[in-house]
Amino acid sequence: MAIDTSRGDRIQNSTAFERAARTGHLVSGVLHLLIGYIAVRLAFGQGGNADQSGALGELAAKPGGAVLLWIAVVAFLALAAWRILEAVVGKKTEADSGSATDRLEAGALAVVYLAFAWSALNFARGAGQSTGQQNAGLTARLMESTIGKVVLVVAAAVIVGVGIYHVYKGISTKFEKDLEGHVGRPVRVIGVVGYTAKGLALVGVGVLVAAAVLTADPGKATGLDGAVKTLGAQPFGQILLVLAGVGIALYGVYAVVMARHARM
Repeated sequence: MAIDTSRGDRIQNSTAFERAARTGHLVSGVLHLLIGYIAVRLAFGQGGNADQSGALGELAAKPGGAVLLWIAVVAFLALAAWRILEAVVGKKTEADSGSATDRLEAGALAVVYLAFAWSALNFARGAGQSTGQQNAGLTARLMESTIGKVVLVVAAAVIVGVGIYHVYKGISTKFEKDLEGHVGRPVRVIGVVGYTAKGLALVGVGVLVAAAVLTADPGKATGLDGAVKTLGAQPFGQILLVLAGVGIALYGVYAVVMARHARM
């Protein structure tokens, strides 16, 4: 049975909805810039969590932080809703309904932005927690059963796969199709470095989840912050942390570019 997409098309043509969704890209960019900053700060012996909880905590501590967090909640929900529509009816800028891969990617991004919105909501309500601690706690509960361990292994494989896809999308410059108009060299360089750095970080997250299962140590599954800090513990860790921080920050810059130039 064919799906009637006319209502979805009308919603996508809402200027207010599109602006709210684009604000989601802007907020994502700010958070990645903060994560990159925290990673560089860690390289020089200062504290912090180099993940979304650390970035949201930084925002919450600023004057007017609560207002910014509520804006983040609304913006991420709008962007998640936009991605859900893309998964159903395709991009409004495409003549056809889009490929199955594009729809799958849109659906996956919707889940990511819903998770961001949930985290931002918790911090806005004053109930924010470290993402690393939450991940370790969830991993510990799942490791209590065989099915839970299988779920964790599958999750690790998916995260590694998403990371590899990010690296591929960066190196191949496939991200350019997400932007409207001509892509200049500065944006291309930012996209290549940003996507590659984000992808490698995600691969690290997936590897840590797998290591937690294999070693029966849920404390290793601490997400992006754990991956970044593990990197810092390696030989030449300070240099690696700085490079990772700069790369993640550049991904943030690219997200800011997306706020203005994304093909919606």
